[in-house]
Amino acid sequence: MWRYFLGIGLLLGAQLTVPPIAVPAELADIESRGRLIVAVKDNWYPLGYRDAMGNLQGFEIDIARRLAGDLLGDETAVEFLPVSNINRVNVVVDNDVDIAISAITITSQRQRITSFSEPYYLDGTGFITTSSLIRNLDDLKHIAVLADTSTLANVRYQLPTARIMTVSSYEEAITNLNSGQVDAFAGDTSLLAGWQQQNNRYRLLDEVISVEPIAIAIPKGTQYNDLRRAINDALRQWDDEGWLQNRATYWGLR
Repeated sequence: MWRYFLGIGLLLGAQLTVPPIAVPAELADIESRGRLIVAVKDNWYPLGYRDAMGNLQGFEIDIARRLAGDLLGDETAVEFLPVSNINRVNVVVDNDVDIAISAITITSQRQRITSFSEPYYLDGTGFITTSSLIRNLDDLKHIAVLADTSTLANVRYQLPTARIMTVSSYEEAITNLNSGQVDAFAGDTSLLAGWQQQNNRYRLLDEVISVEPIAIAIPKGTQYNDLRRAINDALRQWDDEGWLQNRATYWGLR
């Protein structure tokens, strides 16, 4: 499914957390070590989050576990390093982890410093609202957007007449959305789908104004070719089996 959309639209457990340490990421080294070290999100429901018991769960956590199973024969042979949006690529570049499965969109800027697998999910810019009067993009007059993000550029380009309120955090966005200061908040559909699942006040509009592939970040260099090839082989197999779509559906992702 993902490879089909990419072709037509984009030419482009040991459930542990670990402190940042320099680790090699070549496939042979990972196999010798016997565990896969993965950067993940722990605050992005439903991609990666902590449940009531503090355990990591989510779509990307499922991917990391299955990848450990395919590469090492044991889905529990994975260690997780929770990362922020700011450092999720840097931990790959600095070899603090083997790979990152942490809601990373493929961009030309990121491709200069890291390699990527084939996409495992197509995200995009969507809109969430609390108002029953908002039915489509034409109804959006005042939109909150996180500052310094690609979403901001997408909204300004696609909805040039809308008033934009830039916010510094998701908490600020929620406050303005709940108080009616804005008609909607624009963000990644994967994130907004989680908000909708957790609060029935929120409603995700059908329209999406961009398509952005999310992929596994892998260190650059020919020494990582075997790792990248093995990851892509696994992703293709999961796609062919329907496993990726099944897990996305399970987690309420479109």
